[in-house]
Amino acid sequence: MKLIDRSNYLNKMINVIGTPDIKVLTGVRRSGKSKLLEAFKAYVQENNQNANIIHINFNLSRYDGLKTYKALNEYVENNYIKDKDNFVLIDEIQMCDNFELCINNLHASEMYDIYITGSNAFLLSSDLATLFTGRTFAIKVYPFSFAEYVQYFGLTDKYTAFDNYMLDGGMAGSYLYKEKEDKFDYIENVFDTLILRDIRQKYKIKNTALMDRISQFLMDNVSNLTSARSIADTLTSNKDKINHKTVSNYLNFLCNAFAFYKIRRYDINGKKYLTTNDKYYLSDHTFRYAKLGTKNMDSGRVIENIVAMELLRRGYEVYVGVLYKKEIDFVALKRNEKLYIQVSDNIAFPETFKRETEPLLKIKDAYPKMIIARTRNPEYQYEGIRIVDVADWLLDK
Repeated sequence: MKLIDRSNYLNKMINVIGTPDIKVLTGVRRSGKSKLLEAFKAYVQENNQNANIIHINFNLSRYDGLKTYKALNEYVENNYIKDKDNFVLIDEIQMCDNFELCINNLHASEMYDIYITGSNAFLLSSDLATLFTGRTFAIKVYPFSFAEYVQYFGLTDKYTAFDNYMLDGGMAGSYLYKEKEDKFDYIENVFDTLILRDIRQKYKIKNTALMDRISQFLMDNVSNLTSARSIADTLTSNKDKINHKTVSNYLNFLCNAFAFYKIRRYDINGKKYLTTNDKYYLSDHTFRYAKLGTKNMDSGRVIENIVAMELLRRGYEVYVGVLYKKEIDFVALKRNEKLYIQVSDNIAFPETFKRETEPLLKIKDAYPKMIIARTRNPEYQYEGIRIVDVADWLLDK
């Protein structure tokens, strides 16, 4: 498979070389964590002549004998070289029983620079502090962005490229398939056999059909306000026996495995977070097409999903804004920076343009406001609001 320079992630790994943290690459299955680990290994080999790299990839059968924590620990210690910079790189760490005992022991020795990846149902961000007694540093890895998609295929017509990206998405493994149906088969397989399977194994879920229906409900309602209770009511009306507490648990499982990302609501006027109704966005929008089909494309909601994931990719805290019962698609926060963003497929019609601008014009503070839409035109301003084409915004570094 063709590789591209994912320098944003690689630089984060490089910048923490030598720190005492356990570095953990997190993100949805097939988002490229293993390839990043290989790229980091190549960087260290090229730039540190004193490096001793102990690299274990549990996807390979040659490491089957290391799948107990004692065997893994012994292997690493036997390959340690004194007076060298010893790096430990372990891929799919969850395949080793009680792996945390080994990692904690290696970390406590203060002799290794440790980098690990793993199945995210077994290596959750929320679990890291419990699993590891040392400090962890999470590097969040996402499926290919639009900019990475353009780079991968060497595209120059950005507007046509974005139309294609809406269908192709960021699961780079699917790019190897020529037929659209084969691409979606691959993506559906990733979701069903990797993401959901991991969740079932981790939490010992017996009602797998219910988990599938909840995930499909979320896909069908991307960008809609949703609650565990509303999902339970909908499924109950379809004769599923379920309560909202069970739904809430399943929602947490899906988010913990990075299949979905929950975005909370924020009262802009009252400056407080709201506890009812959230939005859920897919880690990659093409999971929706692969599972539900392309008959109902609903481009506006898919573009909103793409923008949500790009904001997270760029390191923003993201919320849904509420002001005088009007909704702002996103309030994006980063340190002292704040952005108010509306997202739309088409703002060519006056009524649509008015609907998108009205909530932004009611915000009285001086933070930047923008509308991201498929305009296919250069950026312009309307009463202080930036109007930006979605392809241009996604390519703006």
